Amino acid sequence: MKGKIVLLVLMATFMLTSCYTKQSAISQLENYSYELRDNAQYYDARDWQNAIDDFKTIRKRIAKHERDYTPEEKRYIGELEGQCAKYMATGAKQRLVNGVRNIGNELKGIIEGIRGAFSF
Repeated sequence: MKGKIVLLVLMATFMLTSCYTKQSAISQLENYSYELRDNAQYYDARDWQNAIDDFKTIRKRIAKHERDYTPEEKRYIGELEGQCAKYMATGAKQRLVNGVRNIGNELKGIIEGIRGAFSF
């Protein structure tokens, strides 16, 4: 009887651990999408490389449980991945726009400085 109870406890633990791992991969993707939403516009080249590596790592974790996800979970995963792609594109675009704006302001300052140097 004790052997059966121990076996049942072990099976329950395995099932909970498996479920947690499956859910933790989705949670990581959720958290990652929030990170991108809030901070992607401030990323530099190194941050972007890390972001890509992080996304690959999360995708590998999700892929390990691909057969275990319900259709609803798979839809949600796809939605989160779409959000990540959107935030990556938006963040990269914003970074580029800010860079161009900064260069434009710098050029404007240079021109004004040159004009000022030749004014008598």
